Amino acid sequence: MLWRIFPKELAGFLGNCAILAIDSPLFATDKRRLEPCRMSDISIGSPIDRSDRQGNALLVLLLAVLLVGALAASFYLTEDGRTYFVLWFLAGLATIGVMGLFLLAIGVLQIAGRSARNDLTKLITDSSYQGILVTDTESRVIYANKQYMALAGAAEGAVVPPVERLFTGASDVSEAIYRLAQAARERRSHVEELRMAPGLDGHAAAAWYKIRVRPVERNGRHESIWSVVDVTADRKSEEGAVQELQLAVNFLDHAPAGFFSAEPSGNIAYMNATLSGWLDYDIAQSLGDSGLTLKQIAASGGAALLDAVTGVAGQVKTEVIDLDLRRRGGQALPVRLLHRVSYGHDGMPGPSRTIVLNRSQGIDTSEGRAAEVRFARFFHNTPMAIATVRRDGQINQTNASFARLFGDQLKLGGDGDRSVAGALIEKDRPLLIESLKAVTGGQTDVAPIDVTLTGGQRSARIFVTPVADRQGGDEAAIVYLLDTTEQRALQEQFTQAQKMQAVGQLAGGVAHDFNNVLTAIIGYSDLLLASHRPTDPSFQDIMQIKQNANRAASLVRQLLAFSRRQTLRPQVIQLNDAVSDVQMLLKRLLGEKVELDVRYGRDLWPIKADVNQFEQVVVNLAVNARDAMPNGGKLTLRTSNVTDTQSAAYNYKGLAEADYVLLEVEDTGTGMSAEVMEKIFEPFFTTKEIGKGTGLGLSMVFGIIKQSNGYIFCDSAIGRGTTFRIFLPRHIITAEEIASVKAEESKVATPQDLTGQGTILLVEDEEAVRAFGARALRSRGYTVLEAGTGVEALELVEDHGDEIVMVVSDVVMPEMDGPTLFTELKKRGRNYQFVFASGYAEEAFKKNLPEAEQESFAFLPKPYSLKQLIEAVKQVKS
Repeated sequence: MLWRIFPKELAGFLGNCAILAIDSPLFATDKRRLEPCRMSDISIGSPIDRSDRQGNALLVLLLAVLLVGALAASFYLTEDGRTYFVLWFLAGLATIGVMGLFLLAIGVLQIAGRSARNDLTKLITDSSYQGILVTDTESRVIYANKQYMALAGAAEGAVVPPVERLFTGASDVSEAIYRLAQAARERRSHVEELRMAPGLDGHAAAAWYKIRVRPVERNGRHESIWSVVDVTADRKSEEGAVQELQLAVNFLDHAPAGFFSAEPSGNIAYMNATLSGWLDYDIAQSLGDSGLTLKQIAASGGAALLDAVTGVAGQVKTEVIDLDLRRRGGQALPVRLLHRVSYGHDGMPGPSRTIVLNRSQGIDTSEGRAAEVRFARFFHNTPMAIATVRRDGQINQTNASFARLFGDQLKLGGDGDRSVAGALIEKDRPLLIESLKAVTGGQTDVAPIDVTLTGGQRSARIFVTPVADRQGGDEAAIVYLLDTTEQRALQEQFTQAQKMQAVGQLAGGVAHDFNNVLTAIIGYSDLLLASHRPTDPSFQDIMQIKQNANRAASLVRQLLAFSRRQTLRPQVIQLNDAVSDVQMLLKRLLGEKVELDVRYGRDLWPIKADVNQFEQVVVNLAVNARDAMPNGGKLTLRTSNVTDTQSAAYNYKGLAEADYVLLEVEDTGTGMSAEVMEKIFEPFFTTKEIGKGTGLGLSMVFGIIKQSNGYIFCDSAIGRGTTFRIFLPRHIITAEEIASVKAEESKVATPQDLTGQGTILLVEDEEAVRAFGARALRSRGYTVLEAGTGVEALELVEDHGDEIVMVVSDVVMPEMDGPTLFTELKKRGRNYQFVFASGYAEEAFKKNLPEAEQESFAFLPKPYSLKQLIEAVKQVKS
């Protein structure tokens, strides 16, 4: 019926359904591939959304085909059948429509695409202050909210441009957009901030935009979410704040007063232009960790005065301080500081805030300026520490020297003990308290007291005087302190040196007399051994006499080593070779309980020392280390080169900065206390049991090292072992020494004929020694003239001068000693060959001879044996 009544209308309806199906959003994806979405049907401010779920185009076509097919089938029915068909067909469509509306109303059926949408989220997105845009992988717009539409200025019928087309212009803008687009293609997040210059893309004024892109995945498709925010207002506000800050800094920089801020470490964190101009520093180079410090700009210990100001937690402490600052050229600048420091809740100080008032002549015109500046300079530049104290002993005011001296002991400005007595060791505090009581009681002449500061490392002499005119103030006395640490150290060193010298002189004198006795004993023992066969019963007794005499001679050598009067035969050696030669001996001496670890340094410099005496040094130190490890342990020997800068780093008193070769002898033994370490190099001092040590071992080591121009130091602590460090000066080998070594190496050892002939003048004040020497020389074929003193020797020269070919003389004799005899003979034209025999070192008397004659004699150390005497004479004659 409807078909008959409205045939054209029904056909048009069905045709339009097919056309709408093709134009519907179901085909939007294919259509968007051809051209961007047009906004002809959307006004500015209306969001567009093409993110609905896609329908099935084939089902829509099938529905259209069914409708057209039903229309065509109706032509093959009778008129009555066609009427019933149309009625039933329309009734079915109506029923489906009513059921669909019912299901839609109760929520069972939803419009395609909108069922998956969160209406609240969309509402938030649509109304967001940020411009939000969603694009696919080919930069086609899927969604744009109202704010983005407004930013894009998308009018009706206009194309909604993507971000890449919306922002164009200068190279920096294009580069930023390129980076964002590249991030979108690589599916990663990225943020850029753009500045659009005035006149660019229609911007009347400069504008800032923050653009962010991030990837998302929806229904298996990769999309990008763009957000665009106009941050122009924020940037203009920041620019205004920066301008205000720059204006404030400009005001501070060019204020008529200086200003600086210092960190608790002393680094200058800020300095205004006024102060940097006064001090003649470049402000750009004077700040930061590598810039200026308080010690650099504060003269005469002013930094210590500032560091000494402290406070309690939460306090803001302000001090007014007059002192001199130091210009870059070293000139003084008188200033007054208003120094303020804030302390945190933990009591730690923060950066200072310090105003600097220039008190130079012509700038500060206040009354009394000159007198105040002079007093401040006098007060702070004096090397004597000065402080005013109250009746209770608490400090009121100090100068820079006082703050520098007591910086580690006192907390000036806090609530703790700020008394001078608090900076002294316990036993010295009553002395100061009594002096303060005497001064406050009216006494004027109070004797100074010598005290030791807390820690025991520094000492001072304190003078206490009363305040002349208190004028109602609380100051009761003035305390003057003079740092006597270096003076006391020098005094102790001088006293120790005097004591060691006195002991050395005594030891040397005793050793000299013993050497004469031992020379006679050893000499006559050799004469007896020469007249007895080994099978004689008395031969072994004579050998025992000689062996014990040699042991006594070893003790005498130790005494001479301590007094530095023994004879050394220095030669150029390699320290590693010397240590290696004695290594096997050390292993036998140490035993199985002590492990020996020798670590040789590479490319050691040569040294010049007596190799035999040096080996004795190593042996003595090793034996002492073994005795300090009764239960076993480890002894380590290390050798190395030490440059002049490295030697300074050891911080040993008396060690000159130079190149050294270092030997370290370290053990893991019981260690030593500080009291014992002070005496270890003194002769006859020992910590061993009676009968187990002479106390001469370390004193001999000390003497040998000192006589070799070296240094020895000891570091030890109870329970932590001991380390001895021996510094021997580096020796530069000369061409003559190289030639001498080669000559010695080329010599071939051949049997030596010890017999000889000629007249020898033997000068010796000890009759026993002279008699032995005469017999020994005569037994080898020489003619001997004997003299007891130098005067007798000159008389014999007058009578037998032409017969004498050699003089063998003692050094120390009454009336005329050996060097004087040598000089007198030279004056008389007697150029005899000369051999000096002495228990002292060769250098001990060589200085008494003329410089030209110091190498024209041979030396024979006492005690000597018969063979040593004959060899010395034979070597000189040859």
